Amino acid sequence: MLKKCSLVCEGNVIRFFAGLNDVYADTIRLSDEDSAHVRSLRLRPDELFTVCNGQGLDYVCKLGKQDDGTFARIVRRQQSLGEPSVVCRMFIAYAKGDRLDYAVQKSVELGAFEIILFESERCVAVPRDIPKKTARLQRIALETAKQCGRGVVPVVSSGGGFSSIVEAAADHSLLSLLCYEGEDVLHIKEVLEQFFPASDEYKEQLEQHFPASDEQKAREVRPVSIITGPEGGFGSNEVGFARSRGLRIVSLGSRVLRSETAPVVALSAIMYHTGNL
Repeated sequence: MLKKCSLVCEGNVIRFFAGLNDVYADTIRLSDEDSAHVRSLRLRPDELFTVCNGQGLDYVCKLGKQDDGTFARIVRRQQSLGEPSVVCRMFIAYAKGDRLDYAVQKSVELGAFEIILFESERCVAVPRDIPKKTARLQRIALETAKQCGRGVVPVVSSGGGFSSIVEAAADHSLLSLLCYEGEDVLHIKEVLEQFFPASDEYKEQLEQHFPASDEQKAREVRPVSIITGPEGGFGSNEVGFARSRGLRIVSLGSRVLRSETAPVVALSAIMYHTGNL
C-alpha cells in the first residue's frame, strides 16, 4: 500500500503546488490543506519553503505577514530542476490491485508528462468507477510530484479502449512505442539510438518546453508516447493494429515483465538515453 503524504522536504526545503490564480506579484495564497500543514510544522519566519506553479516555475518563499500559513511571501523565482528535456506520455493498461498505483507513482518520479489509462483485450480488471479510480491516481501523482521535486503534476486520465489510444499516439506523437513481450527483432535501445541523434525537429520543439511560463507552449511539443499492456499482455490483433498505424513495436528484453514494471523500464530507458537520469 502506498503511503500518502501531502508535503515533503527536499533537503531542508518544503514543497507545495499552487494554481496560477493564487500567485500574485509578491505573495502566493496557499490552499486550506497546505495552510494547515504549514501551521503544523511551526515554521520560523525566516525558514524557506518552495511553492511550484505546476508549469515549471518554483517560488522560494517565507511565511506571509500573518504567519498563519495562509499566504507565502515570494523571496525569489527559479526554474524547476525536476523536469526532463524529453516529453513522455505514458499509456498504461488497467491492472488489478495496486499495480496501477505503483506504475503511476514511478512514472511520475521518472519524469512522465502525462499518464493515460486504457482498456486492452486481455485486461484482468477494469474499474467499475473509472472517474473515482482516476481521481485517486491523480492524487498519487500530486503527492509524488511534491516528493520528487517535479515542476509539473502529470495529468492522469482515461483514454478509453485500445484502438483509441493507438490512434491518439499515432496522430499526436513524434515517436510512438508499443512494448511487447513477443517482439524478438527490435529492441527499445535500437529505436532510441536511431531516433534521438537525428531528431532535430524534436530538439527545436523542446525550446518551447519547460522551463516555460506558458502552459500552451509546453503542450505544443509533440511527445514520445509509450504504450504498455495488462497482465495478460497484448493480443496479436492489437499488435497488428498498432503496427499498421505506424507504431514501433519494441522489446524490453528477454524477460517477461509485470504490467507495473514495464512502464518503469521503458521510461527509465528513455530518460537514461536522453541524459535525464
